[in-house]
Amino acid sequence: MTRVTILGSINVDTILQIPRLPKPGETLAMSGKQVAGGGKGANQAIAAARAEADTAFIGKVGDDANGKMMLKALQNAKIDTTQISTSNYADTGEAFILLDDNGQNSILVDGGTNQEIKIGDIETAHETIENADFLITQFETPLTTTLAAFRYAKSVGVTTILNPAPAKTDLDPELLKLTDLIVPNETESETLTGIKVTDEASMNAAATALIKQGVKAVIITVGAKGAYYQTKANHGFVKAFKVDAVDTTAAGDTFIGALSSRLNSDLSNLPAAVLFANKASSLTVQKLGAQPSIPHLSEILADGEIKKA
Repeated sequence: MTRVTILGSINVDTILQIPRLPKPGETLAMSGKQVAGGGKGANQAIAAARAEADTAFIGKVGDDANGKMMLKALQNAKIDTTQISTSNYADTGEAFILLDDNGQNSILVDGGTNQEIKIGDIETAHETIENADFLITQFETPLTTTLAAFRYAKSVGVTTILNPAPAKTDLDPELLKLTDLIVPNETESETLTGIKVTDEASMNAAATALIKQGVKAVIITVGAKGAYYQTKANHGFVKAFKVDAVDTTAAGDTFIGALSSRLNSDLSNLPAAVLFANKASSLTVQKLGAQPSIPHLSEILADGEIKKA
C-alpha cells in the first residue's frame, strides 16, 4: 500500500448555488446552499485515502465546531490525524464557493488556522514524513513551512509532490529544486513560467521551463481536456473521461490524491497514474460538494475502464 503524507489546508466550505456569477453591483438570488468539508489539503488526503493509500495529515484546526467536524471527517476517512494540532488563536479555515449552473466555480478563502502551521509543526512531524512514500503540499499554508517540509522529505528520500495552488509568483527557487513532481493547472503553469497554455506545444514549453527550474517531472491539468505529463525522458497527453459536470470544486484535488495512491515513488508509471487520476476526477465533478463527491476505489474501478493494480 502506498504511504502518503499531506501537509495542507483544512477548510469548511459553504457552497452558494447561483445561476451565474453576479456582475459588479448586482444582486442575485441563490438557488441552494450546502456546507461541506474542504480545503485543498484535506480534499487531497481524502482522495488518497478513498483510493486506498495509507494516508497521514499535517495541519491545524481551530478550537471550534468546524475544527471538530473536520477532524471527525478525516478520521472517518481513515486518515492518521496525529499531526493535526488545535489552535486557540484562530478559527478553522473557511471557503465560500460561488457555483453556477454550468458547474463552474469562484472561491473566496479565509485561511484561518491554516496560516498558523509553523516550522515547529514540521519538526514534530518528522517521523510521519519519513514513513511516507510521498509528501504532498499546496499553497494554502505558509511557504516557509512548505520549504522546511520539503527539505526534510528530500533528506530522508521521500518523493515530493507540489500543487502550486493558489498560484503564486514569489517562490523561493529552492522549493522547485526540492520538488520531484509539480502539478499545476493551466493558469498556475502560466503564473510560474509566463507561458500561456493553449495547446500541447505550449504545455511542452511550460513543462520544459519548470524542469529547467529544477523539478524532475511535471503534470499540467487542463480541466475537461485531460492532463499533460513530462519528465526529462518522455512526455504525453492523457485525455479526460467525458462526463456532464455538476461541480468542479474538488476535481484538481481528487486528481492529485488519486494520482499519489497509484504512482510509483520513482514516477516510473506516470502515464498510468494520470489515467487513474483522470478517472477519479471525472467521478468527482458529477456530484455536488468537495469532499462528499470524492470517489472510493471501488467506484473508480466499477466500470472496468481502469484496471486494478
